[in-house]
Amino acid sequence: MTDEGWDPAAFRAGIQDELDRFLDRQATRLAPLGPDADRLMTEARAVVSGGKRFRAAFCFWGFAAVAGVPTGEQAGAVRRAAAALELLHASALVHDDLMDASDTRRGRPATHRGFEADHRGQRWRGDAEQYGAAAAILLGDLLLSWADELLRTCGLGWERTGPALDMLDLCRSEVIAGQFLDVSVQARGRADVDDAMTVLRYKSAKYSIERPLHIGAALAGADEATHDLLTGFGLPLGEAFQLRDDLLGVFGDPATTGKPAGDDLVEGKRTVLVAHALAAAGAADAERLDAALGGPLSDAEVDELRAIIAGSGALDRVEETIAALGDRALDALAHGRAEAGWDPTACDVLAGLASAATQRSH
Repeated sequence: MTDEGWDPAAFRAGIQDELDRFLDRQATRLAPLGPDADRLMTEARAVVSGGKRFRAAFCFWGFAAVAGVPTGEQAGAVRRAAAALELLHASALVHDDLMDASDTRRGRPATHRGFEADHRGQRWRGDAEQYGAAAAILLGDLLLSWADELLRTCGLGWERTGPALDMLDLCRSEVIAGQFLDVSVQARGRADVDDAMTVLRYKSAKYSIERPLHIGAALAGADEATHDLLTGFGLPLGEAFQLRDDLLGVFGDPATTGKPAGDDLVEGKRTVLVAHALAAAGAADAERLDAALGGPLSDAEVDELRAIIAGSGALDRVEETIAALGDRALDALAHGRAEAGWDPTACDVLAGLASAATQRSH
């Protein structure tokens, strides 16, 4: 994007600066706890570093769509509020990796694995795996708490942050309940397309795009009708975003995703992609896919399961769904621009973000 006032790389750097300053303040607060607090802060800094910053961007430009592109001190306050959503995201990733027993995240050891390795390296007492799990739970909880704090203290005043915090409360409830739904679906070992879409919607789609837009709009003083219009854009786009993530979890290149090949298959995730494949594949192929989910897989076995999924037509069907959801989102964005008077620059940026969110390779 080259729209005036929008430089994606500069925006990501600005969000990182806000996070770094916030964590510096937290490190000062926790310094009396000694070296263990240092280790906790080191991991906190690692898990909030990098990333695409989609949630922060949708929050910032949700504000801009309603109130115009912020400048000066207001821009800094909105940026701090947007950065709070990256703390929420980091919390979810730390907990998600623990629940999925993932070994890596963005090419480095997942939080629980890193602390587990520390325990082993120091030859401490007790169970190293349990220590790693405890550390990940606590860090995830801390990041979740900090998300609230950073939004509340962003500098826009209670009249604006109060409604935004109400929306953040709703967002957190949805994503945590959605995560539990996902855990339950995996435990049952079955999910049809409708079940998988419900998990996708509440675990990821809403908190990735729709609710960040709503939080930004709430900071701008938006009314309920505006939130409804933003849902027309944000919810289908969030669903398309997660469907792309599901495709990358099976067909993505480890060099760009930072995850092992076919990681979702090894973790046994009952995604929309897998649900379509199980419903459409021949009996033998469906049985093979179903039995293999959640077990250790060689590269050759990952390739075999990929072939079953692609051969069933599931890959093409999900790609078609992504395209249809993306079109629906862009239609809603155009409606908001034409009928509700949303800021043209913000709408242009949001359209670009929509493309980036659904057509990415990592």
